[in-house]
Amino acid sequence: MNNQIVFRSILDKIDQLLESGTPFVSYRKPLDNSVTLMIQQNNLLYSLKNYKQKGFVFAPFDDQEKAILFPLEKCKISSASISYLQNNLTIEKTENKILNLDKKAKKSHVKLVNKGIGFLKKEKVRKVVLSRKETIPIGQILKSEIFDRLIQCYPQAFVSIYFHPKVGLWIGATPETLISIKENGFKTMALAGSQNNEGKEKVKWGEKEIEEQQIVTDFIVKQLKDFNLEVSKPFTKKAGNLLHICTEINGKLSSNDQIEILIRKLHPTPAVCGFPKEKAKLFILKNENYKRLFYAGFLGELNIKNESDLYVNLRCMQIVGQNSSLYIGGGITKDSDPENEWEETVSKSEVMKRVLF
Repeated sequence: MNNQIVFRSILDKIDQLLESGTPFVSYRKPLDNSVTLMIQQNNLLYSLKNYKQKGFVFAPFDDQEKAILFPLEKCKISSASISYLQNNLTIEKTENKILNLDKKAKKSHVKLVNKGIGFLKKEKVRKVVLSRKETIPIGQILKSEIFDRLIQCYPQAFVSIYFHPKVGLWIGATPETLISIKENGFKTMALAGSQNNEGKEKVKWGEKEIEEQQIVTDFIVKQLKDFNLEVSKPFTKKAGNLLHICTEINGKLSSNDQIEILIRKLHPTPAVCGFPKEKAKLFILKNENYKRLFYAGFLGELNIKNESDLYVNLRCMQIVGQNSSLYIGGGITKDSDPENEWEETVSKSEVMKRVLF
């Protein structure tokens, strides 16, 4: 049962929960004026057994690993209204010293992208999504303040702070919906291609970005062809300092039993993995040289009030002590330029870095 409280008390409670090591998640849905706090009433780690369960799910990138659930019946839930202008935050471009540009990291990522392009050409794979992890010191900033800043800066994102003592602390602001289900209908999106948001009314996209996004759209449409789909035309979607190409896809369910089928068909999508999926995923697991864990997995409400809203875990960070590990990636096609791909990860990293300093 939801209890309405003031937003400041949620932020204070988050700091208390982290101090005591209590499992919780707090989140704000895109363009919503309400923030939810879900506190698990014990420290047990529950795995998702099936998609008929109710609660908040946190799933890893590797779909062969178990997803975690905060079961609804084990949690206390409260909510608070919020104004986007509460802190009057602005998003200024981060200075290079804050970007922490690392020549060694750039060399490593460019090498990985070159290897990925070779893989695409040799194996006739159309796309692979390659990522990197960047760890930076964040000092004494309160974790609740990071969450607050993300809410203020990115009203169109799903913003969340998730903690379990057996999992760790994750904070993010993702622009991408995996699946949204209400009654017998569902919505998903094909989101791919990136460029900096320079405030232009007319945005031009290159062939590489258009192809990259079309691969994602084609995959989803083919996977869900039996669900009476309606597919929008591609449009430009704003995500903070970045722009992406987006196609909205709606469909119909004949029963709630199809939710698991939908998720298994979609996750991980070519937007975070590649296409063909299994070949791309195998290359990622063998060559990225770090484990993605929950980056590029999904998270969100499952069967709460007979609705499910799940989001791809992008633009996220994992915090350990006074260090934050940022996870940043991009889609690679045979026409990718390794230097440009590095710059794209730098732009994407600003989403998180701008609220850390």
